[in-house]
Amino acid sequence: MGNPFAIKEDPHHPVPKEAYGWRIYALACSASWGSAMFGYDSAFIGSTMSLTSFVKSFDLNGPDATSLSSNITSTFQAGAFFGAIFGYFVGESLGRRWNLLLSALVFLLGAVLQTVCQGAGQLGLMYAGRALTGMGVGASSLIVPIYIAESSPHTIRGRLIGIFEIFLQTASLCGFWVTYGVNQNLPSNTMQWRIPFAVQIIPVALLIICMSFMIESPRWLVKNGKFDLARKNLSWVRNLPADHPYVESELAQMKSQLDAEAEYGRGTSQIKAAWKELSSKRLRFRVCFAMAMKWMSNLAGVNALNYYTPTIFKSIGFTGTSVGLLATGVYGVVKVVVTTVFLFWFVDRWGRRPALLTGSAVIFFSFFYLGTYSKISGSFDASPPRDGGAYMAIIMIYIYAASFSMSWNTGPWIFSAEVFPTKIRSLGMLVAVLNQWLAQYVIVLVTPYMIKDIKYGTFYFFGAGIFVSGVSVYFFMPETKGFSLEEMGMIFENGEWFAPKMRAVGEQLRAERDPVTAAESGKGDFAVTEHEE
Repeated sequence: MGNPFAIKEDPHHPVPKEAYGWRIYALACSASWGSAMFGYDSAFIGSTMSLTSFVKSFDLNGPDATSLSSNITSTFQAGAFFGAIFGYFVGESLGRRWNLLLSALVFLLGAVLQTVCQGAGQLGLMYAGRALTGMGVGASSLIVPIYIAESSPHTIRGRLIGIFEIFLQTASLCGFWVTYGVNQNLPSNTMQWRIPFAVQIIPVALLIICMSFMIESPRWLVKNGKFDLARKNLSWVRNLPADHPYVESELAQMKSQLDAEAEYGRGTSQIKAAWKELSSKRLRFRVCFAMAMKWMSNLAGVNALNYYTPTIFKSIGFTGTSVGLLATGVYGVVKVVVTTVFLFWFVDRWGRRPALLTGSAVIFFSFFYLGTYSKISGSFDASPPRDGGAYMAIIMIYIYAASFSMSWNTGPWIFSAEVFPTKIRSLGMLVAVLNQWLAQYVIVLVTPYMIKDIKYGTFYFFGAGIFVSGVSVYFFMPETKGFSLEEMGMIFENGEWFAPKMRAVGEQLRAERDPVTAAESGKGDFAVTEHEE
């Protein structure tokens, strides 16, 4: 399989070995605590709401149980939607570092409000806390990948972006097991459910502490005319003298890019011009498909399972809070392991289309089995026996987790990050991320009602969704692996609409332009995107 830490050097732009030191990894890990905030929340809230103590405190056995459960979870997504908009403007005006610090403070306030909430009598406090933590996550999730990418050597950019995803999945795993731990070891009182809420403070506190010592993005500083500070920060993160030729070369490239984009102006006029460019005919397909992929990812059912896994396991016959939480914790382990292996070894070797198409097929089969088993066994209406069919259903959920982790978990983020021109990439990411949060809000909001009303049809619904997504990828999403950011127009603007043909014509155009570059790019993907090495 090879060494995952091996570096593919770009022969045209060699990077001094000093740039691969601890500082850039410290920067990536510091910022990735922002993704840990999101990862922990996506896992702990569903498990915590299944605790007997939480059910009693918030009257989740009452007539309004379904709406209460839906509102507590979905308020987070609503906050994240508006938080992403807030994060875009803060990140553009005050900088990437200040965006992360301010979003952390908002999240911290929300976590405290949720922890001190007294139960059903203070639902407003819980909703406010959920909305604020959502705003913090929405703002930080937009900026963390951009901040890491803008500070990274191009040869290890993919690896460093992978740290962002690994922190998210590891925190998600912690969320599952924290709830399992309090359920097993603490009496069923308010302290039992408060502890998982209070643990939210740990990743946000680490984000504040770590980012207090980190630098501002050198590229953001250059964009805003702060060249001396940009040189100082770039020198620090590369572990090179300020007058080193490599530092000089990087700064010259940043300034050259800034000059090329000067036509977009600054302030309000710059934003208006960026929106005009984003809606232009040449980018329309990329914008629409990046938005659609966020909906496809959510229609793969991951957020339904993340937030309601104990309920899902109960629906296939595994009753009892501890049993459901244990199965949920193993689900988290599967996601972490597969995500880590895929990001280190396969994302830059296999390509985007094969991963998404394979993942779609396996996910469809998994949901088809779960729906059929639930229908035949009647598991939504009564507890079925724990026979071979029930254990196979558990296995199918874990197969689903593995398949999603190596396909729809990362694919839409990679696509959104690499297909937009540099001058509007953050705005393109904003549009995509807004659709991520909107789609997640809708899915999390309706899932409790689906489980209650259409029961086994919930699995068939998500199975149908992933089938449509797989077909869409086959016809409309070309493989982008091996093309630089500047070459994306060769794929998306060559007049073709069928994805394999778009890729083939793009390769032909690149070969006609520069046969040597095309051949070398096929051997190793140097600086292709934020996600490639």
